[in-house]
Amino acid sequence: MSETLLQMIRCVITNRALGSVAGLLLAGGVDWVQIREKELSARELMELVQRVMAMPNPYSVKILVNSRVDVAIAAGAGGVHLPSGSIAAREWRSITPSGFLIGVSCHSLDDVLRAETEGADYVLFGPVFAPISKTSDLAPRGLKELARVSRAVKIPVLALGGITWENSSACIEAGAAGVAGISLFKT
Repeated sequence: MSETLLQMIRCVITNRALGSVAGLLLAGGVDWVQIREKELSARELMELVQRVMAMPNPYSVKILVNSRVDVAIAAGAGGVHLPSGSIAAREWRSITPSGFLIGVSCHSLDDVLRAETEGADYVLFGPVFAPISKTSDLAPRGLKELARVSRAVKIPVLALGGITWENSSACIEAGAAGVAGISLFKT
């Protein structure tokens, strides 16, 4: 793996593959794990996050919860990832602990600028390429748009959508601070 790829933020997004998550936590293969389990009830999600939080984590991988600030706080997770159009990150700051990351999904330059202005710590931008693990109604944004949005803000922009190890270095060269995905990290 190149030095550039070693310095990027690597965020795995779950899809019920907890065995893989445990392996990534133990091996230090990622920086963040975003638990994205939309079909679970709040109780089920809380139990899942608690199980992940109880796993050995020798590399201090940050655990993020998709959409549910309440569950993230209650479980002691390291942050939350919000969908585009959510309540502004700054509105959550008064109830979140110090160091709690708040990220936002973005699909355009306007989304990215808004997320930064509203206090997001980072954004996931995409889809950069056609997604591998799911279908999307959104057209791929491409590397040129990734470069444009990455230059427009001071917060980290992570590339999402169709990311592979083969194209991840192109995303970093375009200005992304890292990559995120489901298929990218399958073991």
